[in-house]
Amino acid sequence: MFTDSAAFSGFSVDDIDAARIFYRDILELDVSDNSMGFLTIHLPTGGVILVYPKPDHVPATFTILNFPVADIDAAVDALNARGVVTKIYDGFTDERGISRPNDPTFGPPICWFRDPAGNVLAVLVD
Repeated sequence: MFTDSAAFSGFSVDDIDAARIFYRDILELDVSDNSMGFLTIHLPTGGVILVYPKPDHVPATFTILNFPVADIDAAVDALNARGVVTKIYDGFTDERGISRPNDPTFGPPICWFRDPAGNVLAVLVD
């Protein structure tokens, strides 16, 4: 039914200008403004994400966007150097905010952080 659809994902933020700065300048993603005043994040893989302002925005309590990386320690260092707080789950992660499961069935090493609107993002080992 949707095999030829150019599907995309989207999420809300409470401050579109703060989101633009965060996604474009901090995370260094390709971000453009569209004609409706929304943001479009152009992912390196070709996908797009719509970011739209919502006055009664409630931050997502789940991970809305994952960034696979080869070196999670280097990625966390880079995020922290740009002022991003990566330790958001106490007791589940190490002092830097990285969860390193001993059992691979629990997933790869992963580290969560929030955008300015409070939405949860993650960097994880690819």
